[in-house]
Amino acid sequence: MPVDNSLRNIGIVAHVDAGKTTITEYMLYYSGMIRSPGSVDKGTARTDWLDVERMRGISVRAASTSFSWKGVNINLIDTPGHVDFSSEVERSLRVLDGVILVVSAVEGVQAQTEVLWKALRQMNIPALIFVNKIDRTGSDVKRVLEEIRSVLSPDAIPIQCVSGEGTESLSISGLFDCEPGTATNVILELKENLTEFIAGHDDCILEKYVQGVPVDIPELGRQLISLVREGRAYPVLYGAAARGKGIPELLDAVVQFLPPPVCDADKPVSGVVFKIEHDKTMGRIAHVRLYSGVIKNRDSIYNVAQDTEEKVTQIRKVYDRKYEDTGILKAGDIAAVCGFTKTRIGDILGCADGVPPGYRMAVPLLKVQAFPKDDSQYPQLVNAMSELSDEDPLLEMQWIKEERELHVNIMGTIQLEVLTSLLKSRYNLDVTFGKPSVIYKETPSRTAEGFVSYTMPKPCWAVLRFLIEPGERGSGLKYSSVVRDEDIPKRYQNQVEKTVPEALKQGLYGWEVTDLKVTLIAGEYHVMHTHPLDFIVATPMGIMDGLTNAGTTLLEPILNFRISVPEEAGRKVMGDMVLMRADFDSPVISNGTFTVEGTVPLATSLDYPVRLGSISAGRGIMTTSFYGYRECPLELGATTPRRGIDPRDRSKYILSVRKALHD
Repeated sequence: MPVDNSLRNIGIVAHVDAGKTTITEYMLYYSGMIRSPGSVDKGTARTDWLDVERMRGISVRAASTSFSWKGVNINLIDTPGHVDFSSEVERSLRVLDGVILVVSAVEGVQAQTEVLWKALRQMNIPALIFVNKIDRTGSDVKRVLEEIRSVLSPDAIPIQCVSGEGTESLSISGLFDCEPGTATNVILELKENLTEFIAGHDDCILEKYVQGVPVDIPELGRQLISLVREGRAYPVLYGAAARGKGIPELLDAVVQFLPPPVCDADKPVSGVVFKIEHDKTMGRIAHVRLYSGVIKNRDSIYNVAQDTEEKVTQIRKVYDRKYEDTGILKAGDIAAVCGFTKTRIGDILGCADGVPPGYRMAVPLLKVQAFPKDDSQYPQLVNAMSELSDEDPLLEMQWIKEERELHVNIMGTIQLEVLTSLLKSRYNLDVTFGKPSVIYKETPSRTAEGFVSYTMPKPCWAVLRFLIEPGERGSGLKYSSVVRDEDIPKRYQNQVEKTVPEALKQGLYGWEVTDLKVTLIAGEYHVMHTHPLDFIVATPMGIMDGLTNAGTTLLEPILNFRISVPEEAGRKVMGDMVLMRADFDSPVISNGTFTVEGTVPLATSLDYPVRLGSISAGRGIMTTSFYGYRECPLELGATTPRRGIDPRDRSKYILSVRKALHD
């Protein structure tokens, strides 16, 4: 496959406060893109341009920028580290060829670090590991390297060594930076360790190693490049980004080890939209990674998901918060495309060939109701939240006009603060949010069939029979059809397939139904009486009939947790965990610190960090990550009111969809 060796598409990911944005600033500085590096604390970082990012000192949106290093063009995406904004990370990972995972030399491997690593390995994205903040008091490079190897991967291999860590006089030496004949004992030790590591992956090097034949550093480098790009080795580098230490060497490693994009300009257009922004002048801007073909200004591009053609008005590259009109986007590259009015995040452009699948790591577990300061501002608020939902589809805004209620899904309370700030700064809307409530789900309790015969009142004709089966936990929805095209033409079967997920948005208890298999096993249409929309109308009735026959079981979100408190507070923590229906391992007590890990329902632990601070005199630490959904007795969970007309109320539902229902 053809590659573009003059290009790299990379991202920076890490647990919050590990230093990603500072690294980006110094990359821009050393590449000559900016005259001086900005500061996260001072709110001058180039990739943190939202008011709320500058005020809080955290990234909440993935930010793209481009620069050059030693003749190689680099598209870089700086991603948020806070778990509330994981959706930004998952969308970015889909379009990257390589990643820098940042780990703090003080805090080490943290909860979100593990989540990110799991995603990188699931997607097989080559990675460099950058241990940052080695100048800080408490830095422990040896301990952190052991953590990386034990928690993340034993294939993490250092290619640098550090002296003077935790001081201003620190220095970094690299195996591939030293001149021939000048290697110190520490560098020679690095070389020996790397030779032994590569020998475990390459028979040729193994033979030399066993026979005691020296392997020169350039050959080790070539072998390591191959292993990194195959996802079988992860070079570890060190630095102190706040001082600019280690950044030039990190850039060298990006160019040397991370792979160039596979691209073919001669093939048909194939790309994916991974980010949407709104510009006051240009309107909606779609950030696109192109895998094959070429897109130019004034081209018409087919959107697979929306089944429509859209016109390109301008193609831009981002340099230091400035846009440059390039007029062309080539295979392998990333750019901002203007003119798309219907395109949404995740839409595939052209054809799906070569576009990698996405990876789900962000799951909104809470929903909140939004209230404008004045009821007359609901129309503006709905428009604003609709625009923000374009930029983050996981918000899943629900506007119930009849009841004048607006609901959004969120990842956590920090996201609420960000939404409040964005609504004020961008739309001049003062908005408050109600107390977050847990998002439950439902799953079929047993196998059953659902049937609908929609043949009255005429003109209409759509007959469907579904088989509904419980699926494995975490499997989502799996749909299939065994119906012949002669019984139901393909165009109508496509309508059924698209409508089934919508029909499952509300189950018997009002929650989304998941972890199930739905099979269309029979049905018919009428050559004269079937209306084009009949199968869209009939599908929810058939699905709800099946769910009624199967019954549904409530599912509640479960979190992984790790709690560390002073030893004297351990007994209270254990008592709390029992009351919260937690499952946990035997606690570990070390150096006066009590640590316990396990799983706990979100509903019972939502406010626990406040309680933990109280019983531990502010010294307790609780880290959590999403584990999955688990069965929950109805009396311990919650139901939610159904929105709209229930398809089980057949007459009222049919009148409603036919716009013939009057109050």
